[in-house]
Amino acid sequence: MIKAGIYGATGYTGWELVKLLQRHPAAGIAFVTSQSQAGQTLRDVFPAAPALRLVAGEDAPLGDVDVVFLCLPHAAAGETALKALAAGARVIDLSADFRLRDAATYAAWYAHTHPAPHLLDEAVYGLTEVCRAELPGARLVANPGCYPTSVLLALRPLMLSDMPIAGPIIADSASGVSGAGRSPTATTHFVQVAGNYAPYKIGRAHRHLPEMEQALRRWRADAPPLLFSPHLLPVPRGILSTIYVTFAGEVDKDDLRARYATAYDDEPFVDVLPAGQLASLAHVNHTNRCAIALTLTGRTLILTAAIDNLIKGAAGQAVQNMNVMFGCPETSGLI
Repeated sequence: MIKAGIYGATGYTGWELVKLLQRHPAAGIAFVTSQSQAGQTLRDVFPAAPALRLVAGEDAPLGDVDVVFLCLPHAAAGETALKALAAGARVIDLSADFRLRDAATYAAWYAHTHPAPHLLDEAVYGLTEVCRAELPGARLVANPGCYPTSVLLALRPLMLSDMPIAGPIIADSASGVSGAGRSPTATTHFVQVAGNYAPYKIGRAHRHLPEMEQALRRWRADAPPLLFSPHLLPVPRGILSTIYVTFAGEVDKDDLRARYATAYDDEPFVDVLPAGQLASLAHVNHTNRCAIALTLTGRTLILTAAIDNLIKGAAGQAVQNMNVMFGCPETSGLI
């Protein structure tokens, strides 16, 4: 059995991890942490949870686990990763601390000096469909952000092609309220969200932008800039991204579909929808799947990509990465 510890188990992502690991045939939960609710049980927080005792992070028995999942704020996650690696545990970080390769870029976007810059080159960017070959030997995996998972999976087949792209790529993404975390704010409590639909940090202002552009330029050196506009959707969970890519020349729709089929037909968690269908939250919520649909209008390709932000966008992708790291079937605990 893979012995796992979960830091930050009382957040939405931590609770999803507990549920996934409970049903995993080859993994068990050795500890769960919470700074604010240490001494209570997880059932005190989530009534449907097992009665796992919550411990403070500094009291977690790192010597008893093979892997830890860090569902912690940025900076705190990086500091915890250092302790876990020193104790011999492997780390899957669900914060932003190891997604960016450049410490200065991290500091500029997260207003914090990176806590472990020497680990940035070692961390594997855990978009599983892309990094699968790097995972078996990895000590440290940076789970991608939820928005980037939907956008990058949709764009990757184009980035690996030589199709000329004219102008910026535009991604409009909408997320359920759970994407903002469990602590309510003035913009996420029920009265503000219900019956509303609001953009925020549009254009080139959101922290996920450098993460996405880093991946796009790794796949294609001449990748155009990305304009990214997130929106808060008045539903509990799910992400739907609508992405616009305009080509410099004529495009054949059958060739486009063939490129996506080549990229994803053998992927257990990526569904390229039949022609005429559009991706929706109903295709993916409560699953680890990403649904992608293609609509060609003249020289503009409109991609719709949907994921569950808490599963494929967080806990499910983390378990998918763990499965590959430890030699389990990639779908274990996820279907």
